[in-house]
Amino acid sequence: MEEQQFGLELEEPPGPGGQRRYWQTVPPEQWNDWRWQLAHRLSTVEDFSHILHLTPDEIAGLSAPERFRVEVTPYFASLMDPDDPHCPIRRQVIPTAQELVPFDAEMADSLGEDAHSPVAGLVHRYPDRVLMLLTTQCASYCRFCTRSRLVGDSHVMFNSASYEQQLDYIAGTPEIRDVLLSGGDPLTLPQNVLERILFRLRAIPHVEVIRIGSRVPVFLPQRITPELTAMLSKYHPLWMNIHFNHPKEITPEVEQALARLANAGIPLGSQTVLLAGINDCPNIMMALVHKLVKNRVRPYYLYQCDLVHGAGHFRTPVAKGLEIMESLRGHTSGFAIPTYVIDAPEGGGKVPILPNYLLSMSDSKVIIRNYEGFITAYAQPTDYRSHDPATCPYCQNHRDEAGQEGVAGLLAGQRREIAPQHWHETHARLPQTPSPFVLHREMVER
Repeated sequence: MEEQQFGLELEEPPGPGGQRRYWQTVPPEQWNDWRWQLAHRLSTVEDFSHILHLTPDEIAGLSAPERFRVEVTPYFASLMDPDDPHCPIRRQVIPTAQELVPFDAEMADSLGEDAHSPVAGLVHRYPDRVLMLLTTQCASYCRFCTRSRLVGDSHVMFNSASYEQQLDYIAGTPEIRDVLLSGGDPLTLPQNVLERILFRLRAIPHVEVIRIGSRVPVFLPQRITPELTAMLSKYHPLWMNIHFNHPKEITPEVEQALARLANAGIPLGSQTVLLAGINDCPNIMMALVHKLVKNRVRPYYLYQCDLVHGAGHFRTPVAKGLEIMESLRGHTSGFAIPTYVIDAPEGGGKVPILPNYLLSMSDSKVIIRNYEGFITAYAQPTDYRSHDPATCPYCQNHRDEAGQEGVAGLLAGQRREIAPQHWHETHARLPQTPSPFVLHREMVER
């Protein structure tokens, strides 16, 4: 009654509910031990049939011989609705027959990571940062995994020799200032192995920032121990992006894990994949971002689902993502709004997709609209004195991006064009005998 009277946001029900009954004989000290959780993951029809009323579709998915790996921690399984096959927790980790159906645009390596990998397990797509893959193992496996070609495969492993090659490349490439640790999930590694990598990275002078991408705080919050956070806090500036997809994932256990990380001085961000039937709803997304910022997690990216095999039934139209962004901007705090992106196929990188707030412009006016549809004119200055790069020490010390300047390079006057491959050859339709005009121009240019 009070919630209705004052318009308070209703909380999702707490995490482990009725499903915990199956594990009621497990002592709390075991249930809260992350090693016990990993050792008792569920993976088969028989495992899940004890806690879920499996549908024929789910049984087909779980029984398929060539399916992507299935492992679910007891903790995360305890959040599932046993009677609802559309449960947003359940759908993320339980395969269905739809996963086996290919779609026209699917690719094994949809982001072109292998083509940007100078050494095994390291992706250098952007000028000043790299992705360092440390493991192919996760606490649980998402059915829409971007790296399903590698992740979960026990035959594709990274080891000390792989790490040495990766670290040598980073140390020998001074333009790299930001290293993202991912996989698989780096937080599933033995703590001493992870610390050794962090120690080595922090010893490289030009590495300014280290980031960890993880879903362990969601799948296995028991792993976020005081010992782990104390170790991580030794290697600041250290950031962490955590993969949240639904407000029901943020349980009391997860909130405790997030508090430990934030209290250790680790800035936290969230990456969310837009998923049909799970979070493709403006109100679900609003509830998620509100719970995130309440727990000191900044919504960072909202990803359009990648064109990866097995994820076709999770894809939404891009229009759905724009609808969600319209429902957030102006309706909640700006720092609670993620950036909606398409990770461009074939290695194009993240492309932000936004509603169109800029309607038109002239040399004196810019016409813009706000979230309510209010349209107004912003007057451009008439006496603006342009910034002079020649006298700016920051411009003079700007790092060379080795051909990846892109549109910013055009604006800065570093180049005159960006041409597709073979564009000039395709358009080289000059006559075999130069025209008098061409000959005259060449003489003038000499």
